[in-house]
Amino acid sequence: MMVGFDQRTGGAARSTVASLFRARSREHPARVAVRDDVRALTYAELEDRVRRLAAAWSAAGVVEGDRVAVLSENRIEFLEAFLAAAWTGAIVACQSWRLAEPELRHCLELVRPKLTLVSPTHADRLRGIEAGATWTLGPELDARLAAQAPAGEPAALDPEAALLILYTSGTTGLPKGAVISHRAEIVRNLVVRAEYGLAPSDAFVAWAPMFHLGGAEYSIGTLITGGEVIVVDGFDAERIADVVATRELGWLILMPGVVDRLAEVLEARAIEPAGVRVCGVMPDLVPTADLVRITRLLDAPYANTFGATETGNPPASAGLVARGEAPASLAKRASAFCEIRLVDPDGVDVPDGTPGELWMRGPTLFSGYWVSDEEVPDEEDADQANAESFAGGWFHMGDVFVRQADGSIDFVDRVKYLIKSGGENVYPAEIERVMLADPRVAEAAVVRRADARWGEVPVAFVARRDGALQEADLYAACRAQLAGYKQPKDIRFIAYEEFPRSASGKVVRHELERRLAETAS
Repeated sequence: MMVGFDQRTGGAARSTVASLFRARSREHPARVAVRDDVRALTYAELEDRVRRLAAAWSAAGVVEGDRVAVLSENRIEFLEAFLAAAWTGAIVACQSWRLAEPELRHCLELVRPKLTLVSPTHADRLRGIEAGATWTLGPELDARLAAQAPAGEPAALDPEAALLILYTSGTTGLPKGAVISHRAEIVRNLVVRAEYGLAPSDAFVAWAPMFHLGGAEYSIGTLITGGEVIVVDGFDAERIADVVATRELGWLILMPGVVDRLAEVLEARAIEPAGVRVCGVMPDLVPTADLVRITRLLDAPYANTFGATETGNPPASAGLVARGEAPASLAKRASAFCEIRLVDPDGVDVPDGTPGELWMRGPTLFSGYWVSDEEVPDEEDADQANAESFAGGWFHMGDVFVRQADGSIDFVDRVKYLIKSGGENVYPAEIERVMLADPRVAEAAVVRRADARWGEVPVAFVARRDGALQEADLYAACRAQLAGYKQPKDIRFIAYEEFPRSASGKVVRHELERRLAETAS
């Protein structure tokens, strides 16, 4: 009878986020692990607080598999919650403080938390919402930790055990909970470091919301490899510029929409970076002029990424935009740590040059969407979503790409953003790329509008960097580079601040479509 690997090795391969963090703490206890504007904690001090928090949760009845929700701005305690969950086997459900009350209620009802940690800033948001026991961050939590003896060794978990629930948009508009395991977190960290050449001791600026992949995942990755997490509450260009000037950084994440703001501060203060290995995400959504500007100012390449909450940095994360380069193409390079296919609507692989939905498999993948133990009002059918998303043993990303002869892949658009105009397929990203190539454009987003003749037509919302830019300039650029049926039927100039955005900086298109519909009515 064949003995399984895990049985034969006694679980020796079962490293978890907690066990790796503990190893780093033993290795360099006096090294600073986390800091904010008020305090800094060494690895030994952070481990002590994490162990006390883990013990306090256990005393409150939190057991392996229970959900602990966190509703807070970026704070050191958010990171402590991640590690305490890893220590105990609990699952952190990261709540967005940007949500309206019905959305927040849905997210909490979906996961049924045993306990919710909330900052004083957002405590009122929980009134009238069932969220289990509620602990307030700050002095109240500090008092609990001071009175609690530390927990012992981390729980012996299967690396497939869930660690995080990060919410993603549902097809009906209600968020789904993407479940991220210890295995996925560890491998995602390894992939980022391998592809971007990051050193174990590199610091990370956690300014992106910690309820989001960009704030949560790369903070965890930094702490299990021995670096320092610098916690910043939201995008603060002046504070981030201070860090750039004084600290050697690994990956400085910059979402679309903030690149030019940091560039302005760096230029105004004539800052010389202490060292940045790589910067940025999602260059497709950044004006070309801003790519050139920020890479020169930071003396660092720009990450030519394409990933998702469900996948981590892969599937298309291997490419970099060189310092100072104005790329003629933002074609992606597939990660060496996953497999991909481009398929038609019937799941048949398409030839080079033909658009197809990207399917992926690999060890960075999430563990599916959270399935509630109890009926949740208005909940999407997570079982159905999982079955559809993983049909055939591949994760269906919902993103359309074209493979070139050299193996690179060009992003076309999200399947759900496709505009069917007179029987032709119009992908908004194609039009947006033409507009964003003009240095006078600060932002551009193309959405669909119902049309009696064509069914749907594209309409562009544009923010100007230069007031001299006119509609005729953009129409001329589109005519020169795009087929006639892809021409926007209307261009509307709005202020940059009027673009509705998600936590990752992406424009929320359905809000712009709603604005169009209201105008029409």
